[in-house]
Amino acid sequence: QAQLTVSGGGAVRAGDSLRLSCAAPRRTFMWYTTGWFRQAPGKEREFVAAISRSGTTAYNDDSVKGRFRISRKNAGNTVYLQISSLKPEDTAVYYCATAQPGSPAREPASYDHWGQGTQVTVSF
Repeated sequence: QAQLTVSGGGAVRAGDSLRLSCAAPRRTFMWYTTGWFRQAPGKEREFVAAISRSGTTAYNDDSVKGRFRISRKNAGNTVYLQISSLKPEDTAVYYCATAQPGSPAREPASYDHWGQGTQVTVSF
């Protein structure tokens, strides 16, 4: 499967917005479930959001509470994670990954291809 390239992280202030991108050649994301995860220092990797082949989305409502939005470019080669109203507790390395359709989207173990991650640091 094609390599996933993650970009868009950075150091921002609380309340700012960011858009993370996960890119792959061709129409990779039209064939798989694509998920975003994050991992803060000393913590386990946490599910953030996912989008299925058909475009159905799922979110970790406990942690993102309407502030995150996952979307996919029509060409099927880029998936975005729009993050608004950033909080210091959103500080983490963010990863995108792909899983076979029908796999449990919220489970990291479902995903077999991962991007390299991008650091998001939020300060007051």
